[in-house]
Amino acid sequence: VLQSSNTLKASYEDWLLTYGLSISPFRMRWQTALFNRQFYSWGRWKPRFLYLWFSIGMVFGIVAMFGSVVLLGKTLMQTLTQMLTEAPKAQNDRMLQVVVSVLASGLYLSVVPGVNLPVSQLTYFFSATLISGVIHEVGHGVAAIREQVRFNGFGIFIFVVYPGAFVELFTTHLQLISPVQQLRIFCAGVWHNFVLGVASFMVLLLLPAILFPFYYTGVGALVTEVAEDSPANGPRGLFVGDLVTNLQDCPVYNVEDWNSCLGDISEKSQVGYCVSVATLQQLSFPARVYRRLDGTVECCSNNSLTDICFSYSNNLDSQLFACLPARKVIEASKVCRTNMDCQKDFVPSFCVTPSLENQTRLIRVKHPPHIDMLYVGHPMHLQYTVSLSSFVPRQNFLSIDLPVVIETFCKCLISLSGALAVINAVPCFALDGQWILNSFLEATLSSLIVEKQNRELVGFLILLAGSALLAANVALGLWMVTAR
Repeated sequence: VLQSSNTLKASYEDWLLTYGLSISPFRMRWQTALFNRQFYSWGRWKPRFLYLWFSIGMVFGIVAMFGSVVLLGKTLMQTLTQMLTEAPKAQNDRMLQVVVSVLASGLYLSVVPGVNLPVSQLTYFFSATLISGVIHEVGHGVAAIREQVRFNGFGIFIFVVYPGAFVELFTTHLQLISPVQQLRIFCAGVWHNFVLGVASFMVLLLLPAILFPFYYTGVGALVTEVAEDSPANGPRGLFVGDLVTNLQDCPVYNVEDWNSCLGDISEKSQVGYCVSVATLQQLSFPARVYRRLDGTVECCSNNSLTDICFSYSNNLDSQLFACLPARKVIEASKVCRTNMDCQKDFVPSFCVTPSLENQTRLIRVKHPPHIDMLYVGHPMHLQYTVSLSSFVPRQNFLSIDLPVVIETFCKCLISLSGALAVINAVPCFALDGQWILNSFLEATLSSLIVEKQNRELVGFLILLAGSALLAANVALGLWMVTAR
């Protein structure tokens, strides 16, 4: 039995070796020489152009190495300030969130599928991660061939569930070339990630022009999905294919306007609606007035699904309340802040304002030709549960999801490719920054520090500091993510 088991094991290992597979705990790796000819074709294409291309990449990589240290230092200070301050400024919080997201995304440590990464985003995330990794390694491989370093093969790996790529170079050749040539190779990865991020940004920026023959923009926000638990879901709510044109008196021409209008509605006090005195007397009916726990006033039955308590001031500046049917009051009424806003038509009118709980708003959503949707709740709940697109198909057979897919994928590429560039540029052990730093020190300090051992000591100390800085950022970043 033992001999049979050993034979089976040897056959299995030979099979893995034949196909370039390597399997270990938490990691599966595949390496092949199938693409070597293509890599050599790329590396020998227009030598002068490639020399200029990778020289620019070398300068970028060196700048990125120093810039990443500044970014990590600033991020660490902001994170510590966030932890020690009970009420941080919103601007700092937004900047911190962006930087921490870049760091976490680049290391794939804080992204947990289905936990803090929506399941709907998994395909985008893994695809963008793999593409960013492949483009990164293609940069190293092509630059190495350009500098006459032997290229052994290209491969893909999966660590736990996160994909990546790698290239294998002949180490002896790599050690024989000059430090400047090494820099072109080591910096090529972060340079290609930066270019990929810029290219994705340009596609995102020019997407309206690219899709112009098939989709038009600037006419509203097209509803692409309404969550089942969304307060906008219902017979009088929003449906896929509806075109939202207004939130209250705030015009909506695209998704950015939708988000901006909801933000303004959330930050500002509830608007009122102009109602004539005659209409007010006709629609109102006696109701008991009582105060809620937060101090606001309610004057309608809790069981009512159509009536809302409105407050208004008469000419004697007395605060009055009336329980009114919301749709009849709001339809065809203009918004207002005071009674003075309602005196333009020479009809005695009052500005009646919904008396709602704090942070709750009554929002009139226009999506013609359908009847207006009246939403009562927190504006952000509406924002989180309704997905929209700025692109409206010119023909019915065109997919309303295609522009959203392209937008989301470009955003993932920008984020992940940019993160990979920033993280790999850090002077830290086991990252590209380690080899960029060593080659940079060899190219610049050879005349100042003659002894190679002393130069290596300087590099080791810098790498130690960079590794500690990165580790501190990742640890605090993960703490911030999990604390939320």
